[in-house]
Amino acid sequence: MKEMFNSSSGRFEDEIEIATRLAREAGRLIMALYGTGVTVRQKGEAGPVTEADEQAHEVIVEGLQRAFPHDAIISEEGAPVIGSHAGARTWYVDPLDGTQEFIARNGEFSVLIGLAIAGRATVGVVLRPVDGALFAGIADQEAWSEDRGMTGRLSVSRQTELPKLRLVVSRSHHHPLTDAMRARLGITEELRCGSVGLKIGMLVNGQADLYLDASGNTSAWDVCGPEAILRGAGGRLTDLTGQPLLYESRGDLHNKLGLIASNGVCHDQVVAAIGLLAGEANRN
Repeated sequence: MKEMFNSSSGRFEDEIEIATRLAREAGRLIMALYGTGVTVRQKGEAGPVTEADEQAHEVIVEGLQRAFPHDAIISEEGAPVIGSHAGARTWYVDPLDGTQEFIARNGEFSVLIGLAIAGRATVGVVLRPVDGALFAGIADQEAWSEDRGMTGRLSVSRQTELPKLRLVVSRSHHHPLTDAMRARLGITEELRCGSVGLKIGMLVNGQADLYLDASGNTSAWDVCGPEAILRGAGGRLTDLTGQPLLYESRGDLHNKLGLIASNGVCHDQVVAAIGLLAGEANRN
């Protein structure tokens, strides 16, 4: 990671290194509990939570608080930690994105750590604990991966023909409007994956070109880190109407207007094509 990072402007070196270390520590804790019959409880409409979620949360939040005591930290599994610079710099953490996939033991879960500055996703780290593959990036600058000891730069596809786009959608939160959008775009190739972070990983790996979510079930902690990586690889992420996401720590943290994540070059075409359907998602 260090060698790849040195090729960039040098900004955010501490943030990347610390987020990477904490993601890997959390990943080791998660894998120690994977497949062991952990206790599962429900958080109401928010879905299931396990010991793995909670232990990973503690490691990441405590580590970020020590390293960046002035920053705000918002994690899915705990109350916000508000530093003296809250609002200017806010970390968004999903310690185990894809808890249902963790419980199902299908491997499609990840650790997500993102830093927003002035309300925009800026730095991101995503770890896939089952094999240790890691994605990292700085928005609008660069993105890279570490996998099996190899480090490589990430770049999105250049596909612009809508029917040829490879679409990735949620495995656990599939929405009928997503199917309608796929049909409107004329897309025939659809992939399903459990974690937002891993879906974005498929885009920056060149395995997919487009991710659509009409459910409104994602939150800031699901998207901040992945968006920074996607934008670092040349892609775009907006709501279904094409508006950029704003990460406001004191506002509504839910992405009620859905998500479009793409290779960037097809993005405006997709927004235009699904326009009326996006309006329907907004009304719901």
